[in-house]
Amino acid sequence: MTWKAPEVELTEEPLVGAERTLLEALLDRHRAMFLRNCAGLTGEQLATVSAPPSNLTLQGLIRHLADVERMWWRIRLARQDVEPLHRAPDVPDLAFGDLDPARAEAEYAELVAEMAEARAAVAARDLDDVFLHEQAGEMSVRWLYLHLIEEYAQHNGHADLIRERIDGRTNA
Repeated sequence: MTWKAPEVELTEEPLVGAERTLLEALLDRHRAMFLRNCAGLTGEQLATVSAPPSNLTLQGLIRHLADVERMWWRIRLARQDVEPLHRAPDVPDLAFGDLDPARAEAEYAELVAEMAEARAAVAARDLDDVFLHEQAGEMSVRWLYLHLIEEYAQHNGHADLIRERIDGRTNA
C-alpha cells in the first residue's frame, strides 16, 4: 500500500482570550493548515515541483519547516544539544534539494515530532522571557511566536498554490 499524508482537521482558534492562549492557538492552526495542504498526497506528489522554475515542493517545505521548528524552539530557545536537520555550514537550507519520495513519510513524521518538541520546549517559558540569538541578540518568546506564525503564514501561501497545481484541491 502506498503511503499518503494523513487527513488533518482544522479546529477553530479562540477569538478572545489571554495573549499566550491566542498565540499558541494561531500557531497551531497554521501548523495544521500546512499539514492539511499535504493531506492525501503520496510521497511522489509531495516531491512534485509544480511551478517551475521554482524548486518549491511540499516535501521541501516539510523538511524546511521541521528544521525551522528545531532551530528556533529547541536549539535557539531551549539550547538543546541537537543538530539542525537540513542545513550545512556552507548551505543554509538543504531542504529543497536531494528529495526522495521514499523518505516523505519519515520526513512528515519528523515535522510532526518537531512540532511536539517545540511545544514542550516553550511550555515553561513566559512570553517576556528572552533568549540570545547568535547574530541578532536578545529576542523574546513573544517575538518567537509571532515569527513562527509569520513563517507558517508565508509557507502556507506557497503550499496552497503548490497543492492546487498538483490536484486542484484548495483549502477555501
